[in-house]
Amino acid sequence: MACETRTTCPYCGVGCGVIAAVGEAGEVSVRGDPDHPANYGRLCSKGSALAETLGLEGRALYPEVDGCRVGWDEALDRVASTFQRTVAEHGPDSVAFYVSGQLLTEDYYVANKLMKGFIGSANIDTNSRLCMASSVAGHRRAFGADTVPACYEDLELADLVVLAGSNMAWCHPVLYQRLAAAKASRPAMKVVVIDPRRTATSDIADLHLPVRADGDIALFNGLLAHLARTGAIDENYVGEHTSGFSQALLAASQASMAELSEATGVSGMVLRQFFTLFAETRKVVTCYSQGINQSAVGTDKVNAILNCHLATGRIGRPGMGPLSLTGQPNAMGGREVGGLANMLAAHMAIENPLHRARVQRFWNAPAIAERSGLKAVEMFQAVADGRIKAIWIISTNPVVSMPDADAVKAALMACPFVVVSDMQKETDTARLAHVLLPSSGWGEKSGTVTNSERRISRQRAFLGAVGEARPDWWQLAEAGKRMGFAAQFAYRGPADIYAEHAALSAFENHGERDFDIGAHAGIDEPAYDGLAPFQWPLREDGSSQARFFADGGFSTADRRARFVPVSAPVPGEADQAYPFILNTGRIRDHWHTMTRTGKSARLSAHIAEPFCEIHPADAAKAGIGDADLVRLEAVNGRSIIIRALLSERQMRGSVFVPMHWTGETAPSARVDTLVSSRTDPLSGQPALKMSGVCVVRHGAHAHGFLVSAKRPDDLPFEYWAIARTEGGYRVEFAGNPPMDGWENWLRRSVLPDEQTQISSYVDGRAGEHRLLAFQADRLLAGLFVSPHPVSVSRQWAADQLRQNHPSPQARSRLFAGRPAAGAPDKGAIVCSCFSVGVNEINAAAHRGCRSVETIGTRLNAGTNCGSCRPEIRRILQAIQPLVAE
Repeated sequence: MACETRTTCPYCGVGCGVIAAVGEAGEVSVRGDPDHPANYGRLCSKGSALAETLGLEGRALYPEVDGCRVGWDEALDRVASTFQRTVAEHGPDSVAFYVSGQLLTEDYYVANKLMKGFIGSANIDTNSRLCMASSVAGHRRAFGADTVPACYEDLELADLVVLAGSNMAWCHPVLYQRLAAAKASRPAMKVVVIDPRRTATSDIADLHLPVRADGDIALFNGLLAHLARTGAIDENYVGEHTSGFSQALLAASQASMAELSEATGVSGMVLRQFFTLFAETRKVVTCYSQGINQSAVGTDKVNAILNCHLATGRIGRPGMGPLSLTGQPNAMGGREVGGLANMLAAHMAIENPLHRARVQRFWNAPAIAERSGLKAVEMFQAVADGRIKAIWIISTNPVVSMPDADAVKAALMACPFVVVSDMQKETDTARLAHVLLPSSGWGEKSGTVTNSERRISRQRAFLGAVGEARPDWWQLAEAGKRMGFAAQFAYRGPADIYAEHAALSAFENHGERDFDIGAHAGIDEPAYDGLAPFQWPLREDGSSQARFFADGGFSTADRRARFVPVSAPVPGEADQAYPFILNTGRIRDHWHTMTRTGKSARLSAHIAEPFCEIHPADAAKAGIGDADLVRLEAVNGRSIIIRALLSERQMRGSVFVPMHWTGETAPSARVDTLVSSRTDPLSGQPALKMSGVCVVRHGAHAHGFLVSAKRPDDLPFEYWAIARTEGGYRVEFAGNPPMDGWENWLRRSVLPDEQTQISSYVDGRAGEHRLLAFQADRLLAGLFVSPHPVSVSRQWAADQLRQNHPSPQARSRLFAGRPAAGAPDKGAIVCSCFSVGVNEINAAAHRGCRSVETIGTRLNAGTNCGSCRPEIRRILQAIQPLVAE
């Protein structure tokens, strides 16, 4: 009988509950937890595939110093002594921690305590700076504290849901499915999507506003002015619970409709529709995410949204309020413990001397950081110029994910001492470590995470740690002990840390701080192990609340919210050399830099290769055809090579490139090398969606597609992208042919036995080369090369790695790169959960399946996580435009 454990998904900020089952033979399966209030049993494609990502491939299994295996004592002694010596010689600000929203709250707490209270610097920042820092800054300006006022249930209770800068269908799929189900049950509910791209989320939109990049302030300022003109202001709420309304309104009222249309790129007619809908609908929720936050004016965007909700009193009540959707599973938990360089633990302010003294007393710390530390972009600039001489990077991959990523790589290469704690040994960042510490992964570690609605859930271990891997909190605590602070870091386990964290949240609080989980200050290990999901606050007296600010009670000195006057940025002159706006983001089935999702063949099947989404008219003007390779070059002189994807869903003048590919998976497509290091002056969040680039067609002498049972040892091409597939790997590549020919390259790169028989087909006039290698009846490798992008049915070719090919005739048919007439070919994968391809959906449609529902009944596609439903609908509409669900 399988042993089941309730835990929490390690992906996005939705915080879905997961039930993990381990069978008698050690096999793991996962399903959604029907009792968890974040997801009620739903999981997205990534969550559904978690069991497929638990293998040992690429794992860091033991500590290393300078590339040599050592024991934990030697590794931690080196870390502690080097940090101590650096501080003694250069001061506490010469060292830094760069941590991650992938950490558990207990890990985050120990890291923050060690750096701010015992090393004495605030140089600890997090990759959450890249996703939600502007939301934090906006909350603190308006509310006096980083308090999210709404909850997920409000999405289902609202009559209007505004999704601003959020591709919820792909980035928060379970929330999207909750919203879609609510809209299906109440068709009168309206959904507005504000996004430059017509993303999959627009599938349920009643109104799509294709706002220009950074046009959001003008949009919400225009909305505030309209609310005032039409009498939609809640004067009682504004008068009793806020200040600064007149100044904010004055800043918002200065643009005419024509000027708003110009600033936003949205027609006046559509603007009026949106303004009227918002003004006349009482129950409104505005969800916002990276399209708002990842901007040099991200904080002002957040406050422009908050101004509209404060002005109408639509906050803190069922079905009303602004809701920030965090990107990472524990970005919120990191905020609670002060994981950002400009915060203290338990939502206390580093700039407040009373707060500093309180935290120092609670920790019994020898010092406390007296000022904000360096935020992420500043931190790596300080590594580059030598101010930071030792850095500890934990559970993140900044050489891929940071803006101007090549500069970050160069900085770390020159840094005297780099420590990396990670599950994976060969990330772009881990390869630069002087000390590599193996960390426990999901399923092996235990702690808590907090989701976007302030709900704290347990992540529980259901597997033993692999090799010598250890939890991150343990590594940090052991370093703290070696630095001379044994008593303050003598934790027996994560329950001790959580209890201390809870006690600090209530320490001298007296209702001053919203974040308060003092009810758990004395929690013991059995109670911690059984902890059920709950929303904070949960005070010592047991009181709690799901929403904030319906009756005021803000965390400012006078308990009033602050309206913040904001002005729309004035667009600068377009740089004719770099005319396209580069927008970066996620795709449906992958996560961050793919260290986890890249292990799943199923998740790689939907989109196996990085791409540049570009409008067909822009592509035609540049002479770019669909599936051509293109070169993107930025003002910093750096460039990437990537596949073109022509789509009318992309706004003209802009391109979209996903952020996931790395030096391990597609080294020419590390898109953040192009992104400038420009940041929001208040939040420090980089403008990851607003860099200028030029786009040109990139020619190559040869294009190829390879399926192989073994990962290639050598890919000597200017462009290549590799992905897992069932039975092996699939590779796209382009560049110059190998000097010694295709067969020799194939032998040395992927074939284990030099005597393996290779069959080949060559068309010299057309420049086509096709090579097949077999071992008995199994295909070891299939190579397809052409002067142009290769015409091969890719999923079918990849599937042949798992098939038997007993006869010469069966083998020879593989040269065609597609099945024989009448043979099944599922085509490109649309539904990752059930591996359903586009050709299967087309065939079912022609056999009478006229809706997404009937496709689901026939093929199961779209019936699990639902993320593919918008794509299925578009396929049906292309076949029969009048098809409706």
